[in-house]
Parts: sequence; C-alpha cells; structure tokens
Amino acid sequence: MHHHIVALERIHQPLPASFSFPPGHSYTLTVHEAPDASKLRARVAPATILIVTTVKLSAEILAADVTPHLQYVAVMATGTDPVDLEACKARGIRVTNSPSANLDSVSEHALSLYFAARRRTALLDRLTRSVPSEWKAKKSLSGALRFADGSPPLTCKDEVMGIIGYGPLGKRIAGLGRALGMQVLIASRKNTQLNRVLPSTDLDHSRVPFEDVLRESTVLVLSLPRTPETVNLLSTPEFETMSPYAVLVNVARGGIVDEAAVLKALQDGQIAGYGTDVFEKEPAEGPDECVLFSEEAKALNITVSPHLAWFAGTTLTNLSRILKETVEAWVAGEPINVIV
Repeated sequence: MHHHIVALERIHQPLPASFSFPPGHSYTLTVHEAPDASKLRARVAPATILIVTTVKLSAEILAADVTPHLQYVAVMATGTDPVDLEACKARGIRVTNSPSANLDSVSEHALSLYFAARRRTALLDRLTRSVPSEWKAKKSLSGALRFADGSPPLTCKDEVMGIIGYGPLGKRIAGLGRALGMQVLIASRKNTQLNRVLPSTDLDHSRVPFEDVLRESTVLVLSLPRTPETVNLLSTPEFETMSPYAVLVNVARGGIVDEAAVLKALQDGQIAGYGTDVFEKEPAEGPDECVLFSEEAKALNITVSPHLAWFAGTTLTNLSRILKETVEAWVAGEPINVIV
C-alpha cells in the first residue's frame, strides 16, 4: 500500500528524517512549513496520513468530499483538541498523539510562571525601569510585593500547591512542588454540570475534593486537557472560592480559564496573580483578542508567555522519535498512543 503523508506545519518542530515501513508499504511525504488557512483544503485533499500540531481539523475539513483518502491523523503534540475527534470517529479515521514528550520543559515552565507570579517579576521589572522613578521616590518598592492586606509574600515552604489534572505532567509538577518544600494537593475530578466530585479512577487514593483544593491552595496549577467538560472550568464561582493569597498557573490549554473572569478576580483581589502560557485565542493580538492584553491588565500581577512552555531541545528530540514510532506502529497494524 502506498501512503501519502502530508505534514501541515513543520514550523513547530523537525520531522523524522524518514519512516521505516514494513514490506508492501511505501510512502511519499509532502511538507508545508507553516499553516495557511486559505490553502488547507488543497493541502489535505491527497493525504492518507496527516501530521499536525496546532492546525484545526474541523468536521468540514474531515468530511469525505474534502479528505477522501484520509485514514490517519498523527498529532505531533500531547493535546488533540484542534482535531474534531467525533468527525474522525464517524469516518473511522485513526487519531494518535505524542504523549509525554515535553514533561521536563512544561513542568519547569510552570515553576517559572509560579515564581514570576509569586515574586511579581514582570510588575517589579516595569516599576524598576519606570521614569520618573517610583523606586527613587519611595526608597523601596516592597509594597508592590505585598498582598492586599499588607502581608509579605509567601515562600515555597509556606505554599500549598493544588494540581488540577494528574496525568504524567501533573505528577511531574507535583514532584517538583514537593522538592521545593510545598504541601501538594491533588484535586479530584469535577463534574461541572452536576456540580459534584466524580470518583477518581487513579490508583492514587489521596485525591482531595475539587472545592477543597480551590479553597486551600496558595498555588493552583492546571495541567489537564481541554475538553467540552473543562471549558471555563475556572470562572467567577471558582475564583470567589479561592484564597486571596493564591496564584494561578496555566500550562494546560486556553479556554479552561475564563479570561474575563480571571481579570476581574485579580482586579477585585480575589486571587493574587496569574501566570499563563495559553490563551482562548492563539495567536492573539491586542485587547480585542485577549482581555489579558488590555490597558487595565497592565497594572495587575499577570505574567504571560506565547504557548512555548513545551519548547526545548529535549522536547524536539522526543517529539520526532515518538511521532516516528507512532506512525510506523499504525502502518504495521499495531497502533500505539491511540486517541480515537
């Protein structure tokens, strides 16, 4: 069988140098450097295998008249939220991902966002550079590090880290938190429709009810997938439950945090800071596309990065290796890392 492999966005990471298929299977590989929405239909049309990272594969693109030959979508990332999984399932299109490739870089980035939020690094940088100098006028900028009630900042041994999403990434972040001296709480899953905690299927029986984790955490880290059930998982009711000393770190996906609600929570002093690598709209430009980029947000303790927590040499090596293994396993009839 001959496979036509189409890679839609090499811009993010290098592809494997080649694939080794069993006898009777051959392939051609077409590589596009960057996504182009205007050319997407033409690019996907000949593919039997699509390699994607962030390109949105909607039900329309996955329809039989647009992708008549498509059998398999290989996602070169952990998250598969850009792919309409139901449309793939309806057509019998296999979908796989590349799990755990970025554990080191994303867990370390989560800690960097924690420290930036707790120590208000971005805010202090702006104040220190300002002219006329507030530092010079006040003789000290320690007030910028204080909580609304005047208390000084917490150190790691004072922190209670709550983890929402306890897959491989959540486990890695929890381990780093414990190594820093933090108490770590693992949240049970929350059914947002029924507003009750669901039983955990994890063998770790030390899970803490979702609402209790919100209440007790001074550091709350999100490391869970975006699904219809987790969209706006944290919004106004959740922020009203949280500690005013708490900082929120999001290295999961955009849309899990209600951006307008987190902005309001910071303005009202319901939480102390927000560090995020992900956004509801990506890429985002200006306040019309992201309220976190607004003028009113500039004075708040918000630290942002452009969805690059995953980016590191180790991650690139892992992604290329895992993709190669996963595609070759599917062609050999022994699929791994199966999502659909």
